Amino acid sequence: MENLNTKVEKHYLQEGLYENIIHRLQEMDIDLKNVRRQDLSPVDEFHIRGAAVSKELASSIDLKSLEVLDVGCGIGGPCRMLAEEFNCQATGIDLNSEFIRTATKLSELLTLGSKTKFVQGDALNLPFEDNSFDIVWTQHVQMNIADKKRFYSEIFRVLRKGGYFLFYDILKKGDGEVTYPMPWANDSSISFLLKAAEKQSLLKELGFTKNQTTDQTSAGIDFLHEMFEKLAELGPPKLGLNVVMGETTKPKLLNLFNHLKSEKLELRSGVFRK
Repeated sequence: MENLNTKVEKHYLQEGLYENIIHRLQEMDIDLKNVRRQDLSPVDEFHIRGAAVSKELASSIDLKSLEVLDVGCGIGGPCRMLAEEFNCQATGIDLNSEFIRTATKLSELLTLGSKTKFVQGDALNLPFEDNSFDIVWTQHVQMNIADKKRFYSEIFRVLRKGGYFLFYDILKKGDGEVTYPMPWANDSSISFLLKAAEKQSLLKELGFTKNQTTDQTSAGIDFLHEMFEKLAELGPPKLGLNVVMGETTKPKLLNLFNHLKSEKLELRSGVFRK
């Protein structure tokens, strides 16, 4: 039987992802010697509302020139944003080795290799010393993690005293049944949703202090509605979430959209302090 990490990694695996992105950039007549971070943001910000919500989260505190860890970094879009716009030294970790390879090569392409670093590893066993980072950041990751206490304990461990934990999450709301597939899981075997109150209680138990939380559900619904309208009018974009999610992108996002509208799921961001 496959262990959970293997199943999760397989769910997200897209072989040759970097090469596919490069090919699509060329098809869009983008000069590979002058690729901008904005050219990549439709594909390298793998969460609802993409680059816009990452910028909001980054602006919620003063994190200029700080050391940041992105847990579940995907192909590195937020790390590059933090490096370029906020002068952060950004480290990303992800279970998926193809994501890490792609993230590293994209940072090199944008000449951000000296300010970003990407590590393949397990969020439940972070390969960093205690008190290593000023900020720990995570977006749309915990849904695939069964051991929430270990996950948040590791974040607390590597965060410096007085540092901030920033998150943007998909959470369960109410007691309605969640049906699949979803962007993070084709079935319930790799999906472990918790409610906002449960998460907040766990963070408090571990020693975090709440600074703020924000309901992002309405903004997420509006974003998805606009995306579906564009898809109907123009078809799939050359460079978008379809590149990292494959052929099942639309039905998965449509299912998430319906669950958000019916209040079975919600989107929340938050800032907590150690």
